[in-house]
Amino acid sequence: MRNRLLAIGECMVEMAPTKSGLFKMGYAGDTFNTAWYARRLAAPDLDVAFMTALGDDPASDQLVDFVCESGITPEIHRISGTSIGLYLIATQNGERSFSYWRSAAAARQLAQDLTDLPVSGAGDIVFFSGITMAVLIGDGRERLLAAVAKAKENGALVAFDPNLRPRLWEDADTMRHWITEAARHADLVLPSHEDEASWFSDASPTATARRYLDLGCDLAIVKDGPGPVQIAHATGETQTVAPQSITTLVDTTAAGDAFNAAVLISLMSGKSESDAVDAGCKLSAQVIQAPGALVEV
Repeated sequence: MRNRLLAIGECMVEMAPTKSGLFKMGYAGDTFNTAWYARRLAAPDLDVAFMTALGDDPASDQLVDFVCESGITPEIHRISGTSIGLYLIATQNGERSFSYWRSAAAARQLAQDLTDLPVSGAGDIVFFSGITMAVLIGDGRERLLAAVAKAKENGALVAFDPNLRPRLWEDADTMRHWITEAARHADLVLPSHEDEASWFSDASPTATARRYLDLGCDLAIVKDGPGPVQIAHATGETQTVAPQSITTLVDTTAAGDAFNAAVLISLMSGKSESDAVDAGCKLSAQVIQAPGALVEV
């Protein structure tokens, strides 16, 4: 049994369209979404925490309140003179597109002066993503990976979702470099083959899994849109799990984040990897049939 799931990244103001044509304000961000769903799935005695940086303005205060009201433990660094980012969702036939305003967001400095992560080591999981890495400025990427490495040395399990978003990076080569470096620190990696094929030229989900396992990961769980999810071990053992079929696609926002939450909580609860992936597929199918990133489940 794991004791604490620590998700690291950004949380932004989300403006999501409604049927009336107006927009509904909420909060979301890939690793925060995972923490939010994880809190709803986890047993009461399992601590779900979210680590980020926020400003000292009312919008940041409201987000802290939302984190706490969601039952998530805040591990938040406040930075004077900054605020939080914002994004707007547009959907067409269930597929979403985003417009972002995040250049001055405090989360870009979440690794500022970072040396240790708030985990005890053995019994804890550290979860971060490619978006976490992309938004960091200065020496934040190096600092975060150094802290992740220290937590891993102390016994924490490290989970990483590459979550490739090229527009967030300086260029494609920089993205590939830091995604690869981050994955070297992970025990479990949760990539999406469609994205990986575009930017790493992987010919198949098996190739995606093998590339990450060759970096030193113990387990790769490769999502492939509506296709089967592949579970691959460093030992060479593999299996697949078929995703859930759905009748109505409304909004794919946070589908992968919800999947990750169900997988991580299931594994922390002692379930098998195939059962964990099945739980991830079921939750993801539920989430994409409702608008917005955070769907009551």
